[in-house]
Amino acid sequence: MKFAREFVTNALIGGALVVLPLYLAVLLLLKGMQAVAGLVRPIAGLLPQWMPAENILALLLVLIVCFVVGLAVRTRAGRAIGARMEVAVLGKIPGYTMIRGLTQRIAGDTSENVWKPALVEIEDALVPAFIIEEFDDGRFTVFVPSVPTPFAGAVYVLNAARVHPIDVPFAQALQSISKWGSGAKALVAAMQAQNT
Repeated sequence: MKFAREFVTNALIGGALVVLPLYLAVLLLLKGMQAVAGLVRPIAGLLPQWMPAENILALLLVLIVCFVVGLAVRTRAGRAIGARMEVAVLGKIPGYTMIRGLTQRIAGDTSENVWKPALVEIEDALVPAFIIEEFDDGRFTVFVPSVPTPFAGAVYVLNAARVHPIDVPFAQALQSISKWGSGAKALVAAMQAQNT
């Protein structure tokens, strides 16, 4: 019974972590389209009645604005403004830096040490985990995901001797966890290669 309850809970949390961001993105896109509908209405009136021109033009305008903002944040000034906003506003939202680090890892950015794959010693076993942060005294906060839902699990603070960072892509570690440990052999081999 406990296994079934944990399985259902993990599946719900895992599904919510996929569905909610998609839902919010679509919701924001629709809200943006409503906001610019008045701007495109005069142009939409010039197009044939059978065409949903107002919706198409509103969507196009929102996508153009997103594209321009995306270009702007790639400039030096845009990155500086974005960094200030992130510290001043977004950094105060609980869990933001954690989610940001996770999404950067999923996207393949390995510059941050957040969500770095590791094998950790818990009791007499090596357990796949992700390093969340490193303490000044060398200890680590690690997240040990549950199987097969890697975005639910437990958090531990462990001594450095019990934490073995491994040089494998985030996606490979995540895949091993979501496939009930299939592929863990490669994780152990990566740990042993680093220790030699």
